[in-house]
Amino acid sequence: MASDNIFSGLKVVDLASFIAGPSAAVILSDFGADVIKVEPPNGDLWRIGHKIPPQPQAKDPYPWHLANRNKRGITLDLKSPSASQVLEKLVKWADVLIVNTPHPARKKLKLEYDDVVQWNPRLIYADVTGFGEKGPDASLPGFDITAYWARSGLLSMTRDAGAPPTWPVAGSGDNATAVGLYSAIVTALYRRERTGKGSYVTTSLLAEGIWSASVSIQAALCEAKFFAPHDRKNPANAALNVYQAADGTWFVLIITPDKLAAVAKAIGRADLLTDPRFSDPAKLVTNMAQLTAILDEVFGAKPMAHWYEVFNGIHVTFGAVRGPQEVIDDPQLRANDIVVPLEGAGGKLTSTISSPIQVHDVAKQPARRAPDLGEHNEEVLKQLGFNASEIDSLRASGTVPKAKERAA
Repeated sequence: MASDNIFSGLKVVDLASFIAGPSAAVILSDFGADVIKVEPPNGDLWRIGHKIPPQPQAKDPYPWHLANRNKRGITLDLKSPSASQVLEKLVKWADVLIVNTPHPARKKLKLEYDDVVQWNPRLIYADVTGFGEKGPDASLPGFDITAYWARSGLLSMTRDAGAPPTWPVAGSGDNATAVGLYSAIVTALYRRERTGKGSYVTTSLLAEGIWSASVSIQAALCEAKFFAPHDRKNPANAALNVYQAADGTWFVLIITPDKLAAVAKAIGRADLLTDPRFSDPAKLVTNMAQLTAILDEVFGAKPMAHWYEVFNGIHVTFGAVRGPQEVIDDPQLRANDIVVPLEGAGGKLTSTISSPIQVHDVAKQPARRAPDLGEHNEEVLKQLGFNASEIDSLRASGTVPKAKERAA
């Protein structure tokens, strides 16, 4: 690892599963942290995420590499009587421990903060839950789709009038939560630099969902009057709407008040500025559907390439709605190191998505494949101070099963 990277020398134990916790560890690894991924003997279920509909199907385990690149991997049966001796040495080695085991199970496994902090008072114990650590639903299992999207109110607001809630993009809430957990870890590390003390930091999918929906949730807190759910043909504001170009491309258009005149002239409809149906604010509200119909006709007459030039020419905010297969060809992704090469994963996994944080004059670590199940068992156990006979004993008891041979 580069000796001048921000987190070089920082030691992280990732005991979390699926996405949010592991992805926070990925961000740390991008800046040089040494991360050990700890899995149960049968592996993290996210190893087979690419086989679970409606996730896009692929031969290559792309979700696993995305959430676990740049890590070393070991297996550990936390239910084994001998597991505590391995866990103790991992905790003593670590600067950061990331956990997302539900608290009832965590308590049985003696994995709570009070259980492990005695081994390392300088430890940053990073905890991510579905619904928070307190309250009637603290022990409920939570995925981002339920805790981040549904419970937070986001899912009720991301649909058109009359439409039922749809299925959100899996992992989107998890990855937003990962950035929040990373921020909590870095905040605690800064505190430790100043005080020498470790910390117990936490966030939840629910808290991150509420933060994402905070403009609307704050409105509800002060009893604001909400508009009806968005209706594209009869919107609350035709200047903030979704339209379709002649080639079938949908685009989001945001016309701020200072851009109204420029847009009207650029699309060849300066007459709309003086049309009595729209020039008076009170009349505009009641005639919004008529204005939308006019704009539908205007925008539907030319392809997206035309509107791209028009909108760019007057510096108005817009965004073409693209699917994943189109997004990956966007030149902005590689120009800004959003998509980067991935080393060693094999198959068609030759590139991956970098974490969304850049520090000028600091190069991130090159992205390397995620570990095979138990790939670094012996290497890590030796580093923790176990001798050959102790390692054999841990294998024989099933505490640290022998790693499977890597496929050629």
